[in-house]
Amino acid sequence: MTPQTFIFMGRSGCGKGTQADLLKKYLKEKDPNAEIFYIETGANFREFVKGQKYSNQLANKIYKNGERQPDFLAIWMWAHIILNDFKGTEHLFFDGITRSLPEAMAFTTALEFYERKATVIFINVSREWSEARLLARGRADDKSEAEVIKRLNWFDRDSIPALGYFKVNDRYNVLQMDGEKTIEEVHYDIVQKLGW
Repeated sequence: MTPQTFIFMGRSGCGKGTQADLLKKYLKEKDPNAEIFYIETGANFREFVKGQKYSNQLANKIYKNGERQPDFLAIWMWAHIILNDFKGTEHLFFDGITRSLPEAMAFTTALEFYERKATVIFINVSREWSEARLLARGRADDKSEAEVIKRLNWFDRDSIPALGYFKVNDRYNVLQMDGEKTIEEVHYDIVQKLGW
């Protein structure tokens, strides 16, 4: 199978990571020799802000204030990982990248560089559904309703334009899923829309 590139997008709490894991497992069953290269920027940021250097401390301050990290830092995060570790033969899975139009445009240049196209799997859930889910899961970055609302506002303000960009760019195939279905139903829908 030709190496594929997947971007998982959606509001916080929509199940991007869960669906990425299920698709990775499905892909490994379909092609046991498949190599998978997975990047989840949220986890990388949470690790980065623990560092003691000046840039780590500035990013930690932004994180503690519940603000969105600057685009250059997000781009550096995934670009650094790809440049250091990507061999070119793997399926690429991205969870939580392209949170803004500038980041989406930068990512397109990476696709051009690696001569790849990408499938964007947009797991669509309502703001209300996402807010309830985030408050129920109680992760450290879901501290309060105000923090959750701030993150949902970022998605509407910053990520929706990136999604619009993907929809009109021929390097991307955007698949929209109803993320309010069960985990199993969403996974089934993804596999069906991929034609597997």
